[in-house]
Amino acid sequence: MLKPLLFFLLVILFAACSSTVRYNKVKYEPAEKEAIVETEPQIEDDDAEILETQTGVASFYADKYNGLPTYSGEIYDMNGLSAAHPSYKMGTIVRVTNLYNKKSVIIPINDRMPFRPDRIIDLSYGVAIALDMVTAGIVDVRVEVLKWGEGRK
Repeated sequence: MLKPLLFFLLVILFAACSSTVRYNKVKYEPAEKEAIVETEPQIEDDDAEILETQTGVASFYADKYNGLPTYSGEIYDMNGLSAAHPSYKMGTIVRVTNLYNKKSVIIPINDRMPFRPDRIIDLSYGVAIALDMVTAGIVDVRVEVLKWGEGRK
């Protein structure tokens, strides 16, 4: 009788001390369309020379890093224009096109992402709204380099 009771108490003790996954349901505030237009890089020509093209999967990141410095030193604004790439130099200007709906945004690379064989770029929440990819979370994109950056690698 004592052994089952002791076993039961130990199970409860270990369960109480174990770590659990905590889900944090976040409601994102929509980015203002004007903010995206105001901060867009100064490359407006749709016929700009394309220096390199990549096709693959894009994801977006939002509130976890909001207000923190990016790899380039800029403060990350989840509602603004920001993109992280595993290898492009900081300041590289790219056109990212959602291959499902053909929406595109011209943005600077200002952050670094870890190498992931399944992703080619991480985008800010503001860019994800402009590309209409928030619901999906990840989408197939084409990334076209319009101007090479001169910032750190």
